[in-house]
Amino acid sequence: MARNMQPILKRARALGISAGDMGYTKESKRNPGSQRRAKKSEYALQLKEKQKVKFVYGILEKQFHKYYEKAANQKGNTGDNMLVLIERRLDNVAYRLNFGKTRRMARQMVTHGHLLVNGKKVDIASYEIKAGDEISVREKSRDIPFFKQLREEGAERTIPQWLEFDAENLKGRVVALPTRADIDMPIEEHMIVEFYSR
Repeated sequence: MARNMQPILKRARALGISAGDMGYTKESKRNPGSQRRAKKSEYALQLKEKQKVKFVYGILEKQFHKYYEKAANQKGNTGDNMLVLIERRLDNVAYRLNFGKTRRMARQMVTHGHLLVNGKKVDIASYEIKAGDEISVREKSRDIPFFKQLREEGAERTIPQWLEFDAENLKGRVVALPTRADIDMPIEEHMIVEFYSR
């Protein structure tokens, strides 16, 4: 399995993303995205937008392109469809439910088999969540200090409207599928669609 080993804060700064948006509390002294002010071409802007989404969600190019192709074959706006498909990944839903302080940590919780989907162990980070699915912490994993703290203190981030979270029982439920309006990152998805449709 390929892994992204880039330094997170340095890469976030280059893409103009706040470290706080990524779930990291360590802030850099330099402003995000402060670089030389050369005018960028249309291609460079499209590429940067694509790289930003890939970096935030931790997806590599091959898989990201598959999401684009799947979204293009669906009815509706391709850009919106693509972001909704990415938002439905199990690692992202686990992050949204506070089962990880960052998306990387949530992905690790998934791949190490700490989470169950509808009572069954799923260790595939890209598993596509459906409406009505229940995500819970495995019984053996409830003694991990992170989950103990989560049960005692509750969620540290606000839970999106399309999810429900029960901190005491370490369970979450997908009430409805996310929409484009539920994605809080400033993303210009039309630029990604333009990049791939060249």
